[in-house]
Amino acid sequence: MNPAPNHALSSTLAAAIERVTGRTEVDPLLTVARQPGFDLQANFAMKLGKQLGETPRDVAARVTEKLGDAGGLLASAEVSGPGFVNLAFSPAALAAWATRALADARLGVPLATTPQTITVDYSAPNVAKEMHVGHLRSTVIGDAIVRTLEFAGHTLIRMNHLGDWGTQFGMLTQHMLDTNTQHVTDFEALGTLYRDAKQRFDEDAAFADSARRRVVALQAGDPATIALWQDLVDVSLAHINHLYAQLDVTLTDEDVTGESFYNDRLAGTVALLLEAGVAVESEGAVAVFSEQFKNPDGSPAVLIVRKTDGGFGYGATDLASLRYRIDDLHADRLIYITDARQSQHFQMVFAAARRAGWVGEQRIEHIWFGTMLGEDGKPFKTRSGGTIRLSDLLDDAVVRARAVVDAKSPELPEEERAAIANAVGIGAVKYADLSTSRQRDLLFSFDRMLALDGNTAPYLLYACVRAESIGTRAGETSDAVTVLAEPQERSLVVKLSAFADVLDEVEESLEPHRLCTYLYELAGAYTTFYDACPVLKAPDEETRRSRLALCALTAKTLKSGLGLLGITVPARM
Repeated sequence: MNPAPNHALSSTLAAAIERVTGRTEVDPLLTVARQPGFDLQANFAMKLGKQLGETPRDVAARVTEKLGDAGGLLASAEVSGPGFVNLAFSPAALAAWATRALADARLGVPLATTPQTITVDYSAPNVAKEMHVGHLRSTVIGDAIVRTLEFAGHTLIRMNHLGDWGTQFGMLTQHMLDTNTQHVTDFEALGTLYRDAKQRFDEDAAFADSARRRVVALQAGDPATIALWQDLVDVSLAHINHLYAQLDVTLTDEDVTGESFYNDRLAGTVALLLEAGVAVESEGAVAVFSEQFKNPDGSPAVLIVRKTDGGFGYGATDLASLRYRIDDLHADRLIYITDARQSQHFQMVFAAARRAGWVGEQRIEHIWFGTMLGEDGKPFKTRSGGTIRLSDLLDDAVVRARAVVDAKSPELPEEERAAIANAVGIGAVKYADLSTSRQRDLLFSFDRMLALDGNTAPYLLYACVRAESIGTRAGETSDAVTVLAEPQERSLVVKLSAFADVLDEVEESLEPHRLCTYLYELAGAYTTFYDACPVLKAPDEETRRSRLALCALTAKTLKSGLGLLGITVPARM
């Protein structure tokens, strides 16, 4: 166990507060110090003084006296202003932590004390349809969240809720039967099949009726229909998996639990809702009337679980999937990642499940995100107004990154420039998404995301590669931080020690942009250190080796953080 200095100090401060005031479990409220020469500021006394009927400054003074040097953690502690406590870590304590973190595969980040089973529902493209830019955010945000929660020590169950059921598959399979199409060769052929079938469905009433009857056959498990449907799914998954590989996300076929997976659970789910009085029959359908949401006319919003024709709505599928995750997978935390437009739907699903008594202590969250916008502030479209294919977007990113790499490093071998361009291009797209608060719309700009400065993937990748390459240039490595004489060295270690705190924040909030902000600030702290503190030309051998170790710890932390975002760091830039 290698607690970060701020964690250890927080515990020690809380103990000192308890000894002085008798109050237990008081949060010391540590923040970054505003006063030069100090690392942290404790703000506990402002609120605690009012509770005790004392001036905050007196409370702060008594606690600071009892705190002392916090068991060797602190070099100094002094009361400031109306009752703030400014704290400076002991260089020896910081150096000892950094040395232990460098030797630790987890960089001093502890595992979760209470590991959970967590299901994460994300990506969810549709079978027989091209993945487009609308699928990017759910896929990238979801992948960063599962990587981070997995690193924390939880058991993650990825759930790709594939759109593989419903009317369109009656349409497609009926058209295949009519045209004697027994096998779809590739995704391009599937696209042609879909367009032809859709045109017939829209223009030929007799075909539309046949397609609807084919849906019934599909739901009933008719072998011939199922075989055609499986062919559509297989061809689509090959296309989807190609894009997942290009995006470097961790979803596989084993994570697919599409709409079809819940088909035999839908009738039972609706029956339980009726039995519990949560759903009622209404105009030939079965519906749940919301207690929270209203329609524009003031009537309750409705969640349809069974339609008038006997088919099941999305509400039934989502409620069946929720029951499966709780009852069969024994999930402690259920996370659903979709765009903001589905917020009300999921809130109604969650409320219905709670009213039915299916939810106990489980934590259920809809993690929504904003829309992708072009630089004109309008929804991101092609020039002709069509939806941009995800494959085209990713290919364009790599081509643009290759132009930058060729201009900056023409001397590198062709194969290496291609690998760097791929890492930078894909990393830039993912980082641009993740560094934006997910609840904000994403303004998409290739020029901005591929910039070599600012809060971008290229800037962070360059900082990581630079920190990692110093040992190679020095011809040696070092595994111990022993000298922290300069303020820039201290500041860098303090920032490095905050890695665990940031990961805790992401685990709780499910907001990857917090990790992005931390990595950008860490890269900035490293640049400041590098500019002020010569490494290869350090004043003495001990300082040189200590700074080499600091560079190594910085590189490992940046690489680990970028890895949790799903971004690969190339060997060179």
